[in-house]
Amino acid sequence: MTLLSNKIEAVLFVSGKAVEESYLKEKLGATDKDFKEAVSELMTKFSGESGIHILRFNKKLQFATNPDYSKDVEAVLNPIKEKELTNAMLETLAIIAYKQPVTRIEIEEIRSVDCTYSVQNLMRLGLIEVVGRKETIGKPLLFATTDDFLKRFSISDISDLPDYETLLQKLQEITTSTPNVQVVEKPMFDTVEEVPDFLVDENVTKVE
Repeated sequence: MTLLSNKIEAVLFVSGKAVEESYLKEKLGATDKDFKEAVSELMTKFSGESGIHILRFNKKLQFATNPDYSKDVEAVLNPIKEKELTNAMLETLAIIAYKQPVTRIEIEEIRSVDCTYSVQNLMRLGLIEVVGRKETIGKPLLFATTDDFLKRFSISDISDLPDYETLLQKLQEITTSTPNVQVVEKPMFDTVEEVPDFLVDENVTKVE
């Protein structure tokens, strides 16, 4: 291991969250070539049966536990279990991933069902976020995926998304392999679009 890779390892360990690659290079005074080699060393070191893996997504780096040991980690730390992503939520998430930024109404036009509940839960799980408003009548909210989406489903960048069916299958496989709590899709009587705190004072007009 080189001195640079050791420094990057130390920074990622202390940070505990994703760190921009460009920021690391700047602060550590690393050339593109040296940085690439150092990251490659770390990706090799923290892989396979190692308890810690390195996630690389959206030009960021972050330490994460090896998913193979998730049940053991859960048994020891007993974290709060995440709600299971239903098929409806997975389909909604896949549509947002490909069409982003996209409004809830546009999602519903594709799925032909009310998606309010799915969108609300995906936001609560931190997989999607509001990125603005569409410049059209009513100015509906625009949704896009988050870095947490990329991390959870091991996708380096949105440009690396596979075809729709492959992505949907991948999402289903990952969520069903993780022990969690079942959530039942809400009936279609609730059509009120949830507004994040930072937009709560705005006059939102929903147009069907």
